[in-house]
Amino acid sequence: MTARLLLVRHGQTVWHAENRYAGISDIALTDAGLWQAERLGEWAVARSRQQPIGAVVSSPLERARSTARPAARALGLVPEVHEGLREVDFGWGEGRTIAEMAADDPEAVQAFRQDAQTGAFPGSEPPTAVAPRVCGALREVAAAHDGQTVLVVAHNTAFRIALCAMLGIPVGRYRLVLPRLENAAVTEIEVSGDRTALRSLNVPTATDAAMAGRAPLSAPTAAG
Repeated sequence: MTARLLLVRHGQTVWHAENRYAGISDIALTDAGLWQAERLGEWAVARSRQQPIGAVVSSPLERARSTARPAARALGLVPEVHEGLREVDFGWGEGRTIAEMAADDPEAVQAFRQDAQTGAFPGSEPPTAVAPRVCGALREVAAAHDGQTVLVVAHNTAFRIALCAMLGIPVGRYRLVLPRLENAAVTEIEVSGDRTALRSLNVPTATDAAMAGRAPLSAPTAAG
């Protein structure tokens, strides 16, 4: 049997405007992020009419849980939380912008940009530690919901590293191969044992009509 996982990055947070690395910091959603969460809920109902969504699972961080709640409510489900889905701890980079870090140590930032594994920020959780944690969480979710479709809400960097690992791409290249996952967009994978197939990437959950009715969202951060 195969499980389909709908991977969703949480909505916009208050650190997006300054492009700060959120990591394990428990940063709240903005009004725009809450709006994105509601649109995700509407999208999930429409998707469930085609293929029922059997569960909603999120990271323990509040920005992910707040994004998951409207979808769970709309689907009549109780959201589950998996500790393994938390975002990367960025250590020295936590709560800072790339510009701030580059002003302190330009060589460290350049090393990170070239290879996020060998150049991981000081004190951070390296990709080779993140990959087994998040991949393990996703495979546990898939095994617990075999034959079902599951909405999984978590984080930009955690998901990108896990996707690379599950698709056979060196995890240190995650920033180059997957520049970013958009807020509240869906990336769909199929998981069967240790096999993973990518079905779609960064599918928006807000319609063009809904987007036209509100002000543009600020640019998403590279992390969190």
